[in-house]
Amino acid sequence: MSETLNKDVDHVEDEGKRDFIFLATGAAAGAGVLSLAWPFVAQMGKAADTLAAGSIEINLANVAEGQQLKTLWRGKPVFVRHRTPAEISAAEAVDVATLPDPQTDNERLIPNQSGAVDPKYLVMVGVCTHFGCVPVGEAGDYDGWYCPCHGSHYDTSGRIRKGPAPTNMEIPPYEFLSDNIIKVG
Repeated sequence: MSETLNKDVDHVEDEGKRDFIFLATGAAAGAGVLSLAWPFVAQMGKAADTLAAGSIEINLANVAEGQQLKTLWRGKPVFVRHRTPAEISAAEAVDVATLPDPQTDNERLIPNQSGAVDPKYLVMVGVCTHFGCVPVGEAGDYDGWYCPCHGSHYDTSGRIRKGPAPTNMEIPPYEFLSDNIIKVG
């Protein structure tokens, strides 16, 4: 009889030990899975150089009237054009209904800090929307930009006027930090 009693006591003690071992093993396995999975998840984030190039500041005072500044943002060329009054007039005089991708000149501009739209500065991603070539400035049939790869012609507002490009050149996200400084990105 004492042998039976000892078996019951041992059985109860073993069951408690077994539960502890299961919990400890499960916790160790979970920690192991997390420690292996974390590098895989972390590597899917943006690289440090991409985060650093997430935005750029451009001083518009460095761009004289009639000139264009070219810079890189996120690996893409950005054109900042200080348009002349003649270029602004030509862009505003276009019948939007005749454009393949209809947009007025003012729709392609960002208001400055006071909320007014100043048409003298045009900021665009300098990439043709057909196959991604870089257009040549002050060229083409509309004195805007001309893509030598496949013959797309853009006007002085960066709108597609002729050729295979399906849309206007992209306007990047930007804002005026002051009268002469913009932040792209």
